[in-house]
Amino acid sequence: MTSDEHPSLSDVFAHHPRDWRSNLYVYPVISRRSRGLSIGVNLNPDTACNFDCIYCQVDRTQPVRVRDVDLDVLRAELSHMLALATSGAIFDEPQFGAVPQSLRRINDIAFSGDGEPTTCPVFAEAVQLAADLKAEHGVPDVLIVLITDACYLTKPAVERGLAIMDNANGEIWAKLDAGTQPYYELINRPNYPLTHVMQNIIAAALARSIRVQSLFMRVNGEAPSDAELEAYVGRLREITSAGGKIHEVQIYTVARQPAESYVTALSNETLDAIVARVRSDAKLAANAYYASSD
Repeated sequence: MTSDEHPSLSDVFAHHPRDWRSNLYVYPVISRRSRGLSIGVNLNPDTACNFDCIYCQVDRTQPVRVRDVDLDVLRAELSHMLALATSGAIFDEPQFGAVPQSLRRINDIAFSGDGEPTTCPVFAEAVQLAADLKAEHGVPDVLIVLITDACYLTKPAVERGLAIMDNANGEIWAKLDAGTQPYYELINRPNYPLTHVMQNIIAAALARSIRVQSLFMRVNGEAPSDAELEAYVGRLREITSAGGKIHEVQIYTVARQPAESYVTALSNETLDAIVARVRSDAKLAANAYYASSD
């Protein structure tokens, strides 16, 4: 493939397939928020999720290849991906041809994928596996990231996995897309109320510093209202007032095809305004991650 045939950087950011080669669970992506290579671990290959977000980019029309997580297969796939990443061979793949040198770094192993990772019965075991493989491949500084809707963070089996993360350079990226219950129901179509999510985020943030990830969008052409954004910032203040520690608030928008056609991306300027509001009103570090990154 010549340089003229390489995909644009926006295409690289927008291209997050979870069916890399013949793998069942592990896939590589260049992530806007990771600023580099993120090795994804899909603990929900059955595509089941407790949320039904209107912006979700998981294609649930495709047949499911496997429903459970085989830890031996996961170990083999993750070890192979780490070998490709540490050697740099992963960047010889055509889909990563446009990746600049500044992003040719392994940032994290991310438990994300086609559903909520913490619902997986072997979540803690998978986290331990990732921690062990980081050490085996000589990359202890690579993060272990949990991208979560925060509904199950206080379950004992999940807390066991979080404790492993705490000792293995781990981070929680907790979803918070709304400030009010009605908007939360509109965006996330959840199975738990917003108060439950807040209680779980606060519990996690009392134990370690977390990142909050918030996706904002236009719904039927309408951006979040001023009142909704004020309520959202109030939720952030609620976390810190309770003693919770927030390392960063990630403000981003849709970059790939969402579940619902009436969902569209916010402009860079609108994202910047939300970031400024979080910084000034919640007194928190915040950054924007745009739909287009060329």
